[in-house]
Amino acid sequence: MKIYPEKLEKIIEFYKKLPGIGEKSAERLALATLDMKEEEIQNFSEDIKLAKQLLHPCSICGHLTEEEICPICNSTDRNQNLICVIEDYKNVFAFERVGNFHGVYHVLKGLISPIDNIGAEDIHLSSLVNRVEKLEKPEIILALKSSIEGETTTLYIKKIFEGKDVVISRLSYGLPMGAEIDYIDTITLDKALNDRRQISE
Repeated sequence: MKIYPEKLEKIIEFYKKLPGIGEKSAERLALATLDMKEEEIQNFSEDIKLAKQLLHPCSICGHLTEEEICPICNSTDRNQNLICVIEDYKNVFAFERVGNFHGVYHVLKGLISPIDNIGAEDIHLSSLVNRVEKLEKPEIILALKSSIEGETTTLYIKKIFEGKDVVISRLSYGLPMGAEIDYIDTITLDKALNDRRQISE
């Protein structure tokens, strides 16, 4: 015997596809959705569709934006010579919540992982190289998680810019091993950024 009516079960299954949402949470979200007014449901579904249609990667850094170039890359108040390299755009939101970083970002959209057949050519490394080559004495801050994939990607980036006039630093090791950047509290992330250490020669 089914616990839920078929239509409710479909909504629950959709919510379960979201990260960190289990059966109980999905049930609560589905029931809360049904309790919403018709107009709210319409606005909710329309906003989801519009976000899917209009949001896309920035042509420079890869962060989410509605324009060709995101507001961070377009800002004259940001230090374009200071590039924080991150795994995905969720990490940008984490750093922006801290509020103390005044450089720009570069979203790799993944990490090098030979076991998963993900090589350097499968992530956005070539666009990083193109950006850095146009700058004068830039600093790259590697804000990648402490995992095998993060370390592999860090070493690869360090090798790419070896012998070039590029300062490469990384977040301090106060971060928990394997921690996802977007789940780290703002105080810890701010300290890791300020205590970053240079790893280039």
